[in-house]
Amino acid sequence: MADERLDIDVAICGAGPVGLALAAFLARRGVDGKRIALVDAKSLGQAISDPRSIALSWGSVQLLDEVRSWPLPATPIHEIHVSRRGQLGRSLMDRAEHGLPALGYVARYGDVVDALARACDKAGVTTLRPARVETFDEQHDGVALRLDDGRTVFAQVAVQAEGGVFGQQDSRAQQRDYGQTALIARVSVSEPVAQRAFERFTDEGPLALLPQDGGDGHQYALVWCMRPERAVDVQMLDDAAFLAQLGEAFGTRLGTFTAASPRVAFPLGLNAEARATARTVAIGNAAQTLHPVAGQGLNLGLRDAAVLARQLARGASPGAVDGFMNERAQDRRLTISLTDTMARAFTGGGPLQPLLGLSLAALDVVKPARLLLADLMMFGRR
Repeated sequence: MADERLDIDVAICGAGPVGLALAAFLARRGVDGKRIALVDAKSLGQAISDPRSIALSWGSVQLLDEVRSWPLPATPIHEIHVSRRGQLGRSLMDRAEHGLPALGYVARYGDVVDALARACDKAGVTTLRPARVETFDEQHDGVALRLDDGRTVFAQVAVQAEGGVFGQQDSRAQQRDYGQTALIARVSVSEPVAQRAFERFTDEGPLALLPQDGGDGHQYALVWCMRPERAVDVQMLDDAAFLAQLGEAFGTRLGTFTAASPRVAFPLGLNAEARATARTVAIGNAAQTLHPVAGQGLNLGLRDAAVLARQLARGASPGAVDGFMNERAQDRRLTISLTDTMARAFTGGGPLQPLLGLSLAALDVVKPARLLLADLMMFGRR
């Protein structure tokens, strides 16, 4: 295996949902699976066992369906309830206004990876895992990736699709530390509202509850953003104290919180840069790590994958990279700006917060504005 060289068209570093989706889109557009290589440090079993919850917009579901990776186990979101704690005003987005089966779905990360990996396997995509890229040498006619097992992958274009999380990344051109930590857990409630997701803004950051059936319909995926020092204390609470504080922050719209899984925490920030050279390009979290408000990160990455595949299917060349960068610039800028503004504007106290609360009420009344916002969240800038 050492000193073996694999010559291909496209090398994809990172076999998470975005990297797998890119490989699957390339295969669907006619690129021979043997000319595509996925490289990832984790085994497929490790990735599939990941229990994290992810929100898929309706637009992302359409993309997954295009590569035969839908349906998969998921809970539909029919409504999204948005509110500001301590202020009047709220907004409710409803699938009926859009004539859609759902605004989006909540799924396990591992289930999405499993579905996409099956599509790639069926297409004959070359998968190198577990394997790490040790050196990266861009040349005039391609990119040489030296792996930790001694093999070399020589690709016409190399794609970085493994971004990691904020706090473990190199700084990019557009960076902001939100001074927040996200606590992630699964929680149960006494009075669920079927297929309704909640985004509740607090002084410390947004609190999201996404319906995720655990067989009884009472479970939700929680993303609770707060100051880092408080997150340390809250994460150490026993379940009863944790659920009590969660109930105080969220309110009683779902009755009481009755159970919680172990909590996981990670820092939040914006770290983005439209990174590309003649034969390399970054997509997904490798190009833009966003605040989780409105759940736009993965959905933006899947749109990256779909467009890049369309460009590369015409020929893996510098022209395809340029075409991708031009085509994706507007959607990337708008989505980054939208999540950054939402993460900051509704956080903290001050005299503007009552006005922001009223803006939610106005959004609920002004239907065209509400429909436009929902459309951006589901499909991005088209």
